[in-house]
Amino acid sequence: MLIPRVYVETSIPSLYCTNRTDPESVVRKGWTRHWWDFKREGCEVFISEIVIEELERGDYPTKTDALSLIDAVPVLAVEPAVSEIVKTYVRHFLMPAKPTADAMHLALASFHKCDFLLTWNCEHLANANKFQHIRRVNSMLGLFIPSLVTPLELLGENP
Repeated sequence: MLIPRVYVETSIPSLYCTNRTDPESVVRKGWTRHWWDFKREGCEVFISEIVIEELERGDYPTKTDALSLIDAVPVLAVEPAVSEIVKTYVRHFLMPAKPTADAMHLALASFHKCDFLLTWNCEHLANANKFQHIRRVNSMLGLFIPSLVTPLELLGENP
């Protein structure tokens, strides 16, 4: 059995540690914690410097906890080809030009052949309306096409 490779985007450690009390945040926090605490061990999990940089930005009460959560997670390298992939995503209107973090997350997960890009970003990443466009551009570039999912979608038996 192959172990799934999962790229964890910034919203995952952020939601894991959130202190927000609105119903949506509470539910997402629960699903995120359940996946991280009980399902993650069956996966090869990765982050990137982009995730670390995004979590380090700003002043918020759970910053230290979020950074501690990912402290031992392997970091994927940002190869020069990844920057070119990002430029292509922007040029083909797949991702916004500013900020480029969402494009970078997708490029890293694609370049490093991660089976899943795990995110709560349902506007630019885990968005069913964008899946076909992502498949088309990644196919054009000869890139692997990761599944863009939320923790809820990975709470089944596998992974």
